[in-house]
Amino acid sequence: QVRLVESGGGLVQTGGSLRLSCAASGSIFSANDMGWYRQAPGKQREMVATITSGGIALYADSVKGRFTISRDNAKNTVSLQMNSLKPEDTAVYYCKADLRTIAPMWRDTPYWGQGTQITVSS
Repeated sequence: QVRLVESGGGLVQTGGSLRLSCAASGSIFSANDMGWYRQAPGKQREMVATITSGGIALYADSVKGRFTISRDNAKNTVSLQMNSLKPEDTAVYYCKADLRTIAPMWRDTPYWGQGTQITVSS
């Protein structure tokens, strides 16, 4: 069974740092685009950062200069280093990965993690 598992969530004060990690497991042929999304209470889910299999990263304007996304293709993992955190960053963060599987048939499919809570206190 293919799944994504996030880790690294928690409580941090304004200006602090956290690092999120996401590991894809299962019968995966390859990982294409991977990324992080977040959803705050009462708001829609939004893209935070994405990274292609070639390492090209894209960030939301609100996190540029503060967050850094990276990946390890050999391990099918993606990470998000979050620095200079603000209360506005408080949300549930979700890992997303476009994964290629070949059993029972070839298919590229988006997968989502269960989410991890990030709370930034004032």
